[in-house]
Amino acid sequence: MQKHPMIEQLIDAQLDFLDQSFAQSETIQQEFQAFYLWFRKQALKDLWNPAQINQLLQKQILGTAASSFLIEQIAEHIRFALVHPANDTTKISDVIPVMTIDKIAQYVASKSSHRQRLIKRIVNNPAFSAMISQLIQHSIQDYLDNSMIAKSVPGVSRFMKMGKSVLENVTDSSLDNAISKYLQKNILKLGQLSENILNQHFDDEKLYHFQANLWHKIKDMPLSVLKNYIEVQDLSQTVDLGHEIWDHIRQTDYLQQQLHDGIHAWYVRNQEHTFDQLLRDLNIDESLIQTELNELLTPIIQQMIHQGYLRERARAYLEKFYYSESTLKILKVEE
Repeated sequence: MQKHPMIEQLIDAQLDFLDQSFAQSETIQQEFQAFYLWFRKQALKDLWNPAQINQLLQKQILGTAASSFLIEQIAEHIRFALVHPANDTTKISDVIPVMTIDKIAQYVASKSSHRQRLIKRIVNNPAFSAMISQLIQHSIQDYLDNSMIAKSVPGVSRFMKMGKSVLENVTDSSLDNAISKYLQKNILKLGQLSENILNQHFDDEKLYHFQANLWHKIKDMPLSVLKNYIEVQDLSQTVDLGHEIWDHIRQTDYLQQQLHDGIHAWYVRNQEHTFDQLLRDLNIDESLIQTELNELLTPIIQQMIHQGYLRERARAYLEKFYYSESTLKILKVEE
């Protein structure tokens, strides 16, 4: 393309004008605010459809695996938070409001029907029955073998051992089997008894006071106590395990369907809303645009001008405009 002196002068003049204009922070603020004032009035349905949103999120959230660097950073940030020196001087009650704890305690305690159903499912589980049976069996055996009476009265210990031996000889079976058979026959009664006892100990009032007492025991503990329950040196391994679970779930048809249907339901509820309403749900309003976002964007645009990036990109479009056939005719310049 043959360069024309007058056109080149016009392009350079316009580029100088753009550089001078956008070098001023006031210009950036005015332009960004003007764009926001226009954008906030647009309705969601006029710009995007649910298929576009779904395609973006499916690709970026479910279709893209987390990088190893991101996983390392997650583990590092958790480790940093756990070993931070402020944890030694900050109490649990400093970061968790007591009124919220009280509301949680009241809420949990009030769910008596849910709690009773949960207890019923637990005690009727074969694993629970086996655990209770073994606990009772071991307790009886421990009592027979280590009775305080047997220890304190001379000769009784030997007598009890002899009695056990005689019982085994008479029944022609071990005492363990005898106790085990009894428990198996009465497992239903034991389950019902366990359920009744648990419901008595976890009624609304007792459960509320249990939670309240627990809070009073831990509220003055420093946050550094968390290190007793989280192995800091194992964080890279535990975060990796969490990532493995997510990496599998994100590829399942189930989660893809959940995301698709969730986006559709959200879109139906909000398609008539303007972006002003949608942004306010994210705590983004005009004051934020004028202050925080403007302060973030201004140095970016100024750096674009300083490095010549804005001038380079603008020149490409100005050249296309000025050297187009229609513009050359207006300027009466021969190609």
